Amino acid sequence: MKYGALALLAAGVLLLVVQCGASGGPPPGSAAERGGRGFNATDVMFLQMMVPHQGQGVRLVRLARGRPVRPEVATLAAAIESTQLREVSDMAARLRTWHRPPAAPAHAHAAHGGMPVTAQAELDALDRTPADRFERAFLNLLIAHQDDAVQMARMEAGGGQDAWTRRLAENVDRSRSAQITRMLTILGPRSQHNPSQR
Repeated sequence: MKYGALALLAAGVLLLVVQCGASGGPPPGSAAERGGRGFNATDVMFLQMMVPHQGQGVRLVRLARGRPVRPEVATLAAAIESTQLREVSDMAARLRTWHRPPAAPAHAHAAHGGMPVTAQAELDALDRTPADRFERAFLNLLIAHQDDAVQMARMEAGGGQDAWTRRLAENVDRSRSAQITRMLTILGPRSQHNPSQR
């Protein structure tokens, strides 16, 4: 995800409160929208963005199965898969308690450049990568994917209201940032990777 789009993400939060909060529910800020549980449209937006994003992440890390990667990379991929599957289940359950769908309509996040996406074309290209270049390509794409999650988590931390969702965002920020640092270390000191570029 380009950092210009990330800036738009932050700048568009107020507009998104109207757009995303209206997706499948009452007006943002209303008593019905809060449901008496203290959540707001930023919380809904964050979870609705993270559910499909985590699904993309699971598809990405599964590509490392049976590939010629170092054991620490295989272990990291398996841990990410397990964590993100659990998070998807928890986030979808939270949205159900708010009577919200697990994902917003495709156009709902257009105001900030669209939802961060690890495109199927990127996954397909990685799947075709020769064995001797797979690990580096895999780590680079996974770093970019996890960086997108960090940026979304920080958006939630800056504007969310629901305590459970804010704690999740803090954990996502902390854990994905640690994963990025670990992957950059695996790639080595010569790595010039920029998470904003794929």
